[in-house]
Amino acid sequence: MPHYSHTETVNASPAAVFAILDDVTRAPEWLKRCTRLDNLSGGPTAVGTRLKYHYKDGSRTGVMDGSVVAREQDRKLTNRFTDKMMDVTVDFDVAPGSTPEQTTLTHTITIDTKGLGKVFTPMIKRQLPGQTTGAMTELKRLAESNA
Repeated sequence: MPHYSHTETVNASPAAVFAILDDVTRAPEWLKRCTRLDNLSGGPTAVGTRLKYHYKDGSRTGVMDGSVVAREQDRKLTNRFTDKMMDVTVDFDVAPGSTPEQTTLTHTITIDTKGLGKVFTPMIKRQLPGQTTGAMTELKRLAESNA
């Protein structure tokens, strides 16, 4: 099961960082593969909010059904997505940094391949670190440019 975690220090408050993560419409700004993330439940995100993740990977496009499985304002956000080939858990831990305007952000991805998706496990393991750190770089840039 591919799993990768990365931590960054962000020069923005935990509230500012969390606001970007919590706004599903902003996901394509920091997540390269994401073309759209929909809140199917409407309203503010909460545990149980239904999501639909639209992505493009090279020439391949797809969608995954998902939901918010953990949410603690300005502290934690975990979403889980699924399709016929994999279950993906996307987790963010947001913690105060050494100053009020600094955040320690940890992003963890866990992918459980299934069926035909198991064939792709070695490739996913190779690509996951770069995808995760790339997303974190963009999140950090966005948060710091708005700080």
